[in-house]
Amino acid sequence: MDGIRKRLEQELRAAVGRLRQVGGATALEDLLGPRGEHWSYADEVDEIQANERREIGFATRELLVDRVNRIAAALERLDEGEYGVCVECGENIAPARLHVMPEVLTCVRCQDRLERTSRHLQPVEVEVGAEDD
Repeated sequence: MDGIRKRLEQELRAAVGRLRQVGGATALEDLLGPRGEHWSYADEVDEIQANERREIGFATRELLVDRVNRIAAALERLDEGEYGVCVECGENIAPARLHVMPEVLTCVRCQDRLERTSRHLQPVEVEVGAEDD
């Protein structure tokens, strides 16, 4: 378990480091605004590109925060002696799966079932009152 703890802690440090890098670079742009706001010759394309970069930064930070939280939770499960046990069925998670994704919560079978269930629960947009000509 010592090797697992070291790996999780290393993954956590790496994710936090990436989060700081992404957060710092984007925070500076958020403070100064996109280039288009300050340059008189900027055009609409510059503004669109700046907004796109900002949105990508937000999405990247969100994914990194989620990863940090999952790794921290895995360390807690390790402390509680529950690491490597599927939270859905209680069976052991395959070591190969834990090696690839050390913060994973579910075995492959339960993850597949959860993904299939979530696809079935996706809302479907239906146009109400539409008539065929």
